[in-house]
Amino acid sequence: MFVKVTKSGPRRYVQLVEAFRDEQGVTRHRHVANLGRLEEAREKLGRLIDGLCRVTEREVPAAMAFERALEVGGPWVLDGLWKRLGLSRCLRGLTRSDAKLDLDALTRVMVFNRLCDADSKLGVLRWLEEVVVPGVNPAQVTHQRLLRAMDVLEASLDTILSRLAGLVRPLLDQDLNLVFYDLTNMRVQGEGSVADDLRAFGMSKDTGGIARQVALGLVQSGCGMPLDFELFPGNVSEASTLLPMLQRCLARFPIKRVVLVADRGMLSLEQIEQLQALKLPKGVSLSWILAVPARRYGEFMDPVVAMAEGFEKPDAPTVAETTSGEHRLVVAHDAKVAAELTAARRERIAAIEADAQRRADKLDAQDQGARSRGRRATDRGAYLRFVEAVKEAGLSRILKPDLKADRFSWHLDEEALERQEAFDGKLILLTNARDLDGQEVVDRYKRLADIERGFRVLKQDIAIAPMHHRLPERIRAHGLICFLALLLHRVMRPKLTDHSPTAALRQLKALQLHRLSAGGKSVRGISQVNDETRAILQQLDLPLPEPDRL
Repeated sequence: MFVKVTKSGPRRYVQLVEAFRDEQGVTRHRHVANLGRLEEAREKLGRLIDGLCRVTEREVPAAMAFERALEVGGPWVLDGLWKRLGLSRCLRGLTRSDAKLDLDALTRVMVFNRLCDADSKLGVLRWLEEVVVPGVNPAQVTHQRLLRAMDVLEASLDTILSRLAGLVRPLLDQDLNLVFYDLTNMRVQGEGSVADDLRAFGMSKDTGGIARQVALGLVQSGCGMPLDFELFPGNVSEASTLLPMLQRCLARFPIKRVVLVADRGMLSLEQIEQLQALKLPKGVSLSWILAVPARRYGEFMDPVVAMAEGFEKPDAPTVAETTSGEHRLVVAHDAKVAAELTAARRERIAAIEADAQRRADKLDAQDQGARSRGRRATDRGAYLRFVEAVKEAGLSRILKPDLKADRFSWHLDEEALERQEAFDGKLILLTNARDLDGQEVVDRYKRLADIERGFRVLKQDIAIAPMHHRLPERIRAHGLICFLALLLHRVMRPKLTDHSPTAALRQLKALQLHRLSAGGKSVRGISQVNDETRAILQQLDLPLPEPDRL
């Protein structure tokens, strides 16, 4: 027998129906009983079901309730890496005066949030309503406790970074002799001023104008591992922060030699003497590799032009070097890039000269009495448009107007063009390292591009800025939280083969904790794991989430 719902006009009726076979073996249905209208019989049917369950000695089904599913994948992975690195040891014993403050749990919550779904400290509380952080009771996390935890982190910043140096050291290359340092500006919000304010107005790299900001100095190893950081006022010069940061790094890490690699904006040739005069601990030597800024190319014009001829020969080397005073001048050449730059420049020159010739022809025709539509052309107007076009194209040294001529004219400086093309596709480096060959110097500098991704991670994935904190203590604590997030990001990156850390954490959002309660009992389970998610966990050498360990 089975239950059947039939319709009669707008009404629906519940019937008990029996299936049977007639004498010919054909399946037939007959109505055993009418149980009434569906809308009116729900309560009666419930009592009937309870009675049938008692007769058949079956358990009466209880009402089931599904609780909200919670994300578990990202926090589970980050918690596993946190424990593997032993980061909790960096925070141990820092809250003796406030034993009720679980500094480790609160710090993990803030760090994991930066990587999973970066938000404000109030936003962290909303995020905790949607995720499960292993070992963290959301009821114990309040906005006030998060701020208190930040105050403890800032007060113990030197201790934490010193302890962190001991944990990071085994992750670095055995021969720690390559250090990258760079400085970037972070936008901040808020008005007014406070004592020792880190927020200052300076030239913003994000907006291209004056903005209120702080400056973040970051030291990274050759393999991209963050070593140290510091926050400076937003109007500080880059070079003035280099020496103190380098001294701090030497004090925390057993470095025998430093090869400092800096981009075009970090150091100037004048500051090289300050570097060489820097007093390092006994036994530590300092070498540097500096990219020569384009505005200083004129100082190295002759040696680069001389080497350019060698790069044009068949089977020519891609790296050559010479001397510049006391230092080595290393030049790397990329023939493909050089050809593209040269062709693009010649196209711009041809376009400007074609436009200039059109204006000159119009002036000649006008002098001969020919009439044309539009405003009457003048030599002055032609000169002004020509100079503007040349300046916009960056060709002022190559295309030059003849200002002393009676009529509009110009000339192409072939020698200047040839010297300009000599720099196409070339990376010009200055160094004092004598034991590195030219290719090694170039390779070490090119690794700077990979290191600079750390700043993009901080700005885009971890969203360190814009900062909404006002007090310098909270700004420094926020910097430490983002620094720890960057450390976890860098630890993940080399282990993942098909995903970036950000993409992997996004994929892990599919791992959720589901909870079902019925009859006073609760059942918990993890959503099914697909092959992509399983591969991420295997690459990170972490097990699947276990409901009992959450």
